[in-house]
Amino acid sequence: MSSTTLPLLFINLGGEMLYILDQRLRAQNIPVDKAKKVMNDIITTMFNKKFLEELFKPQELYSKKALRTVFDRLAHASIMRLNQASMDKLYDLMTMAFKYQVLLCPRPRDLLLVSFNHMDAIREFVKDAPSILDQVDNTYKQLIEMYTPMSSGEFQLIRQTLLIFFQDMHIRVSIFLKDKVQNSNGRFVLPISGPIPHGTQIPGEIRMYSCTGDESSTLLFNNAANYAPAVCEGSFELFGDRITKLGTNMYSVCRPVETHMSGTSKLLAQHTKVNLAPNPLAKEELNLLAELMGGLDVHKNADSGFRVNLFATDEEEEEALISRPDELSYGFINIHATKDQTANAELAKIMGEFSESQQSSDQSPSISSKGDDLLAMMDGL
Repeated sequence: MSSTTLPLLFINLGGEMLYILDQRLRAQNIPVDKAKKVMNDIITTMFNKKFLEELFKPQELYSKKALRTVFDRLAHASIMRLNQASMDKLYDLMTMAFKYQVLLCPRPRDLLLVSFNHMDAIREFVKDAPSILDQVDNTYKQLIEMYTPMSSGEFQLIRQTLLIFFQDMHIRVSIFLKDKVQNSNGRFVLPISGPIPHGTQIPGEIRMYSCTGDESSTLLFNNAANYAPAVCEGSFELFGDRITKLGTNMYSVCRPVETHMSGTSKLLAQHTKVNLAPNPLAKEELNLLAELMGGLDVHKNADSGFRVNLFATDEEEEEALISRPDELSYGFINIHATKDQTANAELAKIMGEFSESQQSSDQSPSISSKGDDLLAMMDGL
C-alpha cells in the first residue's frame, strides 16, 4: 500500500464532487450569488492550508466510512444542505467517476495528469476570488513538488492502492450505461486497443528470467487487439479521448444522471452486516472526524440556507432514501460516555489506545498514527 495516495484520492474525488454540485445548482436554478458562495465555501474548506499540510503527510488511506464522513462534512461546509439520499447519490457518482478514470489511465503516471485536469477545473470555479485561487495554486505547487519526482514504480503502487480502495464499488451510473462503458452489473468495459504509452512495448511477449537476472526464454502470445505504435512522451493529444478527457467535467453537457445498486452490491450489502459494524475505536474515530471536519472556519448564514436535490424530483429522493440499505448509509456515530460506568470504561480504553498510538508515533516519526492523522490535527483551526 502506498502512503502517498491520500492527496490524489481526496483532490480527485473533491473535483468530481464540485462538478456534480455545480451541475445541480444550475439545474435547480439556484441564484448565481448563492451558487457561487456554495462553491467558494467548499473550495476554501477543501484547500485550507492546515488541512493540506496534514493531507500531504505520508499516511495510509482512511477507511471507506471515514472518507465518506470527510466528504459529508465538506459538502455541508456552506449554506447548502443535502439529505441522506442525495448525499449517498453524490458520493456514488464521485467514486464511480474517479474509479473509471483510474482504470482508463494508460500509464500509472497519468494519474497525475487526471489530477491536474481536476485542479484546472477548480481554478476556473474560483477565478474571480483571488484569495481562494491562491489556495488552489499553492496546492497545485504541492502536487508538482511531491509527485513529479516519483518513479513509475511508485505511481504503479499508488494506482494499485486506489484500485484496492475501489474494488468492491460497482454502482451503476446512467451516463456510463448509456455510453456503454459500464455493464448492467456495474463493472466497467475497458478498451484493449489503441496507442500504447511512450516507453512501453506492444503486448505479445512473456519473458522468463533466471535467478541471476538473465533472460532465459521468451514466449509469444496473440494479444487479440489492434495496438498503435508507441508515441512520444509528454503530449495529451496522442492518447486521444482516453487521456485528454480524464478528469474533465462530464456534466458540462446537461443530462440526467442516476445511480443504481448492481446485483453484486446488493448481495454485498446483505452479507456484510457484521463486517460493517465498527469496533469502539472506529466509532470514536468517526466521531472525531465528523467533529473536526465541522470545526473548519466557514461562515454560514442559517437563514439563507437551501437544500439541493440530486434527484429529478423530491419523490424520487424520498423513495431512494427509503429503499437505501441501512448497511450502505453513513450516519454519524455518537458515543455518550456519561450514561453509565460501562461506557466510561469503554471510552477510557479507547483513549488509552490513542495514547499508545501517539507514543509509538513519537518513537517512529516516519509513521503517522491514527491519533495524528489528517483530521485529528485540524482541531487547531
